[in-house]
Amino acid sequence: MDISVIIPLYNEEDSLSELHAWIARVMEANKFSYEVIFVNDGSTDNSWKVIEKLSDEHENVRAIKFRRNYGKSPALYCGFKAAEGDVVITMDADLQDSPDEIPGLYHMIMDDGYDLVSGWKQKRYDPLSKTIPTKLFNATARKVSGIKNLHDFNCGLKAYRKDVVKSIEVYGEMHRYIPYLAKNAGFDKIGEKIVHHQARKYGSSKFGINRFFNGYLDLITLWFLSNFGKKPMHVFGFLGSLVSFIGFIAIICLGADKLYALSQGIPQRLITDTPYFYIALTMMILGTQLFLAGFLGDLISRTSQGRNDYQIEKTIKVEK
Repeated sequence: MDISVIIPLYNEEDSLSELHAWIARVMEANKFSYEVIFVNDGSTDNSWKVIEKLSDEHENVRAIKFRRNYGKSPALYCGFKAAEGDVVITMDADLQDSPDEIPGLYHMIMDDGYDLVSGWKQKRYDPLSKTIPTKLFNATARKVSGIKNLHDFNCGLKAYRKDVVKSIEVYGEMHRYIPYLAKNAGFDKIGEKIVHHQARKYGSSKFGINRFFNGYLDLITLWFLSNFGKKPMHVFGFLGSLVSFIGFIAIICLGADKLYALSQGIPQRLITDTPYFYIALTMMILGTQLFLAGFLGDLISRTSQGRNDYQIEKTIKVEK
C-alpha cells in the first residue's frame, strides 16, 4: 500500500464527508493505493455515525473510536500503530489542511529520501493571538531541538516514512515535537514543504492559549529525557556535587575568618549569627539532595525495561 492517511478528530461531523471525498479524488487522480484511518477522540457529536457511514460505503476507510477524549497524541499513537502504508500522512479534520498537498509530500519521502516532511503554513488564516505565540514557540523549539529548517513544528500536515512512525512513541502532548522525537530516534533526514492553509469552514478551534504553556513544559521534558534520560546522574550528580562543594568552601571560609579574628583578638559575633552560615548550610543540604536524586534516577534508569532499546537500521550476519 502506498499511503496511509491518519486523521485525528474531535467533534468534526460537518467536515468529514467533504474531507474524505477530497482525499479520494486526489488519490484516484494520482493512482495511489491508500487507506484513510479516522481516529475519533471521544467526539460528543455525530462524528462516529458519519465515519461508520463512510466505512460502509468505502472499503479503504478504517476507524478507531476512543471512549473519551484523550488528546491528539494518543490518537496519533493509535493511528501510527494501525497504519500499513509505505508513507504515512497526518492531517487535521477541519479542512484547514489541503489533501492536494499529499502527492508532493509523498514524492519528497519516496523520491527525495526524506524520513519526515513537515508542512509549513507560511500564510495563515489565524488571528494574531494565535500566530504570534506560535512564532515564539517555534523559534524556541528550533533552538532546543537543533532542527533549524522547520518553521512550524506543530503543523498537523506531515508525511513520514513508515519506519519512522513504527519507531517513535507519541505520548502525553508530544505530538508537537514529533520531528524532535524522530531525530532522537535516528531519523535525521527531516524536510519542510510550504503548504496551503485554508480558513476553517466548520466548527471552532479545539485549542486554547494553555497549549503554548504546556508546549514549553513538554519541550523541557523532552530535552531533558533526550539528553539525560538514561544518565540522570550526569546532570543531578554534577549539580549536587557543585552546590555542595560551594557550600563546603563557604563554611571553611567562615571558619577561617572566625579563627583569624580570635587569633588577632578582634571581637566577632558567633558564626551561627550570620546569614552566610545558613546559606552555606542550605547549599550543602540541597547539593546532597540533588546528588541523591541523580543516584536514584540512575538506579531507576538501569532497571527500566527500555534501557537497551536502540534503533537498529540494518544488520549483517549477526549471530544469536
